[in-house]
Amino acid sequence: MSAYGTTRGGLPPSGQLGKDKTTDYHTALFRRLAWEGTVPIEIRVDPKELPANSDRGLECYYIQAPRVSYLPLLLPEIRRFLMDVVFDETAASGLKEEDWWFETEEGTVMKWHWPIGLLYDTHTISMSLRNQGPHHSPNSTAAVPLRLILHLASPPMEKLLLGPSQESCKQAFMGQIKEADFIRWGSTKRVTGLRKNEQDGIWEGIKEHNFDDYWRVASKVTPAAAPSSTLSPPSSSHSRPASTDTGSAIDRDGAYSVRSIPVRVYLPDGPTLQEFVPPLLEDGTPNTLGNFLSTHLSLLFPPRPPAPPPSRSNPNPQPPSVPELAYVLIQGVVSPPEAEMAWLGVCLSGADGWLNICIGINRS
Repeated sequence: MSAYGTTRGGLPPSGQLGKDKTTDYHTALFRRLAWEGTVPIEIRVDPKELPANSDRGLECYYIQAPRVSYLPLLLPEIRRFLMDVVFDETAASGLKEEDWWFETEEGTVMKWHWPIGLLYDTHTISMSLRNQGPHHSPNSTAAVPLRLILHLASPPMEKLLLGPSQESCKQAFMGQIKEADFIRWGSTKRVTGLRKNEQDGIWEGIKEHNFDDYWRVASKVTPAAAPSSTLSPPSSSHSRPASTDTGSAIDRDGAYSVRSIPVRVYLPDGPTLQEFVPPLLEDGTPNTLGNFLSTHLSLLFPPRPPAPPPSRSNPNPQPPSVPELAYVLIQGVVSPPEAEMAWLGVCLSGADGWLNICIGINRS
């Protein structure tokens, strides 16, 4: 079994945090927690495609993979294991890595350009709908491996969309970063303004799973997480919050000043919805996850009715409860409805800048 080493060297000293006006302690903490997340993967070669004289007792490989990584980045390590332990060297000499592809035991093809954590979350939700047992409960602490079948030939390119090379994955990744940049700011200047070594460096941070190398560049295109309590209500949802003389730069580049938050919603065994989510509502209050879901997916997340007026018998009435028909996974974590979308977009987005919201269904 392989396990990726973490880059957990602790958060920067408080002195350094004071010098870095764009990242506070809590932002850095949640970003690192999301970065260090891993998922267990079991990889088994399709027995019908094993080369002759392969060791059929060792064709299964386990790896603890970073959530922010991608399957093409795992192929060199998987290939080394198979060549060293499983495959007959002569019979395997004709195998081409560009023909390899993965699918689940249920037949779902694994996309090369989706982060591994997103693949894991959508698969977990899909399995929960198929009544696979209590271990798929969203509140379960047991990490069930993502069981993948490795095929060595005939890739379904119409479903994979791109090849398994690391260069193809890099190009797709940079395209996602540029698209997210445009949705936030109305242009891609922040990304295209990076020097080539910086654009290469942000990908190397993903490839090597190095938090510091990645954020050294990503911090130049990602908004700062200014606390919502410091905001002044704007005249409309497209207006920028009023800024002070001492914090104008932070406000201008903050999470609550972007045009929209790049969001993708993954429905269980259904389509993917791409949404442009304003960080603030019309009245200037922060847009929350609960408000976003009740607005766009009201059948699964019905809005909570207002509380009845006070009376002598009930001086402090509470809003009536609504059925909890569904739940939300963001970075593998069940997320509360009061979480602010701007904060989620800064702290729990994927490395490509997109906030991936996976919707699960509560079983009665």
